[in-house]
Amino acid sequence: MESSSSPAEQPLKVLVIGAGLGGCAAALALHHQGFDVTVYERLRHFKRLGDSLGLGENALKLLRRWGGQPLYDTLTRIGNQAPEMQIRRWHDGKVLARQPLMDMAGYIGHRGDYHEVFLQAVRETGVPILMGHEVVGFDEDRPSIVLADGSEITADVVVGADGIKSRARELVLGFKDHPRSSGYSCFRAYFPGEIVKGDAKCREFVEGDCVNIWIGEDTHVVQNTLRGGEEFNWILTRKISHEKDLEITESWSQEGDLEEVWRCIEGLDERIGAAIRKTPRCLDWKICYRDPLPTWTRTYEKLRFARTRQSQTNGEDLRDRWHNALKDVNEGIEIDPESVMMRNRPLYAFDAEADAMQRWHEVSSRVAEELRTGHVTPLFNVSVGKGSGGKAVGVVEAVGQSTVA
Repeated sequence: MESSSSPAEQPLKVLVIGAGLGGCAAALALHHQGFDVTVYERLRHFKRLGDSLGLGENALKLLRRWGGQPLYDTLTRIGNQAPEMQIRRWHDGKVLARQPLMDMAGYIGHRGDYHEVFLQAVRETGVPILMGHEVVGFDEDRPSIVLADGSEITADVVVGADGIKSRARELVLGFKDHPRSSGYSCFRAYFPGEIVKGDAKCREFVEGDCVNIWIGEDTHVVQNTLRGGEEFNWILTRKISHEKDLEITESWSQEGDLEEVWRCIEGLDERIGAAIRKTPRCLDWKICYRDPLPTWTRTYEKLRFARTRQSQTNGEDLRDRWHNALKDVNEGIEIDPESVMMRNRPLYAFDAEADAMQRWHEVSSRVAEELRTGHVTPLFNVSVGKGSGGKAVGVVEAVGQSTVA
């Protein structure tokens, strides 16, 4: 998709709703392609929210293209500088496998730090970010947005990047799709490394940047140290065992129960266990699914669905391999390192923008013909399979793909 305007033409006007990471990335990409972009954000000020976030080379190559080498250099400096990660056995911390850190999630840094750099990069392009402007309505026919003060702004294109409680998503779909439990949740914590430096049991994890992962039965812990030991992060992912935990609250800030965390880490390697028990507070995140959508925006969905599904299934496959690796394995039996390693490398080598440009005309022509004839090929087929607990689950297979999700 080349820029749709020549120097003699007025560039298309685009409104991006939401100045989070997705909205900022969209603004950078659109500006790079020559569009006239304005970003609207509901909040007046951003806080340093969240905890660890990984930027892989698939994202970084695009950000360098849109924002230049200085943006790339700044982002990579934020991230964890450890050369590798260790995958460890739950109860004693024995190293089962080592991998380059770039095989995990690229550069792991604090989400708030990355967000501040994204915001600054957008502003440096000259794209305005209008804070304190809440969008309360849309007119998809004009198209336009309506702000809380009643004013209406028209544009050629409106991009909804307004988060998990998105109004734009509901408009595009025509209904409100509700989350459903994945059967898993995670506790997350991020705090100063100084809190654990005085404890000899866990001091090794704050002597410099490092990433360690402990795998156990139906659970795993990821530990991440940043800024040379100044900041400490852990994430505990577990299979939900209580009916009450299946209740879904979509929130980035729901407080976690530390006593419940302590129960979850019984038998865990005492070095990381000691660090977790020193944690001042944590968040409780439910990992949610949404049912796959048969359609939402035509050509875009056909370009992105199979790729997005592959990314999801990679995560599910890794979780299942980690959570089952030590089941029914005797103490003296060695684990094949390959069986617990991450397999993300094909994902990170991908160039989403180049792929869209290469396939756009072919896919959009196919979509136009489908709409003309009324015979629209579905994105996926759903069959019934068995989940890890023997429960019947829907199996999603992307149409035209050789792998079953």
